[in-house]
Amino acid sequence: MRATGDPGRPILPVAIHETHSGIVVLVGDRAYKAKKPVVTDFLDFSTVERRERVCAREVELNSRLAADTYLGIGHFADPHGAAEPVIVMRRYPDAARLATVVGEAHSERGADALRTVADTLARFHDTAERGGHIDEQGRLEAVRGRWSANITEMATLAAGVVPADTVAVIERLALRYLAGRAALFDRRIAEGRIVDGHGDLLADDIFCLPDGVQILDCLEFDDALRHVDTVDDAAFLAMDLEFLGRTDLGELFIDEYRRASGDSAPTSLVDFYIAYRALVRAKTDCVRFGQGHSGSQGSAQEHLQIATDHLRSATVRLAVIGGGPGTGKTTVSHRVAQQVGAEVISTDRVRHELRERNVITGDPGAPDSGLYAPQHVEAVYREVFARARRLLAEGESVILDGTWRDPQRRAHVRELAAALHAPMLEIMCRTDVDTAVRRVTARPADHVSDATGEIAQHLEMDARRWPQAQVLDTAVAPAEAAEAVVRSWRALAEQA
Repeated sequence: MRATGDPGRPILPVAIHETHSGIVVLVGDRAYKAKKPVVTDFLDFSTVERRERVCAREVELNSRLAADTYLGIGHFADPHGAAEPVIVMRRYPDAARLATVVGEAHSERGADALRTVADTLARFHDTAERGGHIDEQGRLEAVRGRWSANITEMATLAAGVVPADTVAVIERLALRYLAGRAALFDRRIAEGRIVDGHGDLLADDIFCLPDGVQILDCLEFDDALRHVDTVDDAAFLAMDLEFLGRTDLGELFIDEYRRASGDSAPTSLVDFYIAYRALVRAKTDCVRFGQGHSGSQGSAQEHLQIATDHLRSATVRLAVIGGGPGTGKTTVSHRVAQQVGAEVISTDRVRHELRERNVITGDPGAPDSGLYAPQHVEAVYREVFARARRLLAEGESVILDGTWRDPQRRAHVRELAAALHAPMLEIMCRTDVDTAVRRVTARPADHVSDATGEIAQHLEMDARRWPQAQVLDTAVAPAEAAEAVVRSWRALAEQA
């Protein structure tokens, strides 16, 4: 197509791009964006008046991040029709799109651009509007409501497009995460992390220009959907980069955003929101498939796979790694934690800290007395449980490192895992008594454990008394032992 008009002007080429809810006409150095008269479960552009309001709101909102791009509202009309509102924008070259830049092979431009985007987004979030009505959308009930609404819409839209069981798995994993994490969502609100954000951060709508980046096309049709956790806002772009085949750059972007914003959100929350954004895009793909775009079916399936993968990664897990002193349980615990990103709570470390604070006292030499007197052992485990509960509720996976020879305490751990909807793994480390005693007696004097060779012999455990545990032979190399636990840990995400 070519634009015609004043015969004295050069004829300009015209390009048209279509989305599920709008049409963009590109002419010369301008872009003209119109809304389709569509009604879906999540938007209503059915009348000219509605489209006029939405266009005006879009210009207002996008001026926060791209004031130089959005020039105002114009109108198109035929001689017999109502004037149709059109957003008038500066046009940028396709080569400057972030989606294009990140596709360049052997180029650092994508990484450099994403560092700039991360800095820009962090500054935007720092000054973004906050308030009680915005915080409401960060509450667990509101987040659960958005997930449920999207799942319900997908059940209708996805028929014949994606397998129904895929959506069911996503629903199960998402609701399990939410069920135990009320403290995490409360903390995000208390820290001021819920803002009037962008809400639709895609690589195709970010332009990398010589004087900086222009971030376009925020979500404008529903304020509540734009009131989001800052990590949720950033996760949208990380998800889109993964969809474009650049998971590496998605991870880099999240790392750079964390650096720029000082955000210490748990990794599980980042995964959770990446999954949410992938589900949202899958829903959009299904809408476009229904509009006749057959290629959107594959995109929907890819987005749902991203959602599934990240919800599995987000699964908050609890492992109990037990065994007598010298069986290698602490070495295994820390090796596993390093690989899976879990927090280790060690009874030895807790005992040491409580002793330094004079909460417990006594000598470490003999079983059932001194530091190991029943009341002191109870104090240690009480503190272990309190720390584990707090971490699990705030989205951190936990490994409990201790002897765990008391079946009642192990039962208490199972109750804790069930209450916080955290799949649980039980491991009992075993080695022969002579090896255990030799390891304990060879420890340096400043080792955090107070166990002695006598205690190691006394606390030798019988696997028959812990039938729920996976027995781990720690006579093998530490890396091999840890890898066996990591495999079991990763399988926990499949549990109902």
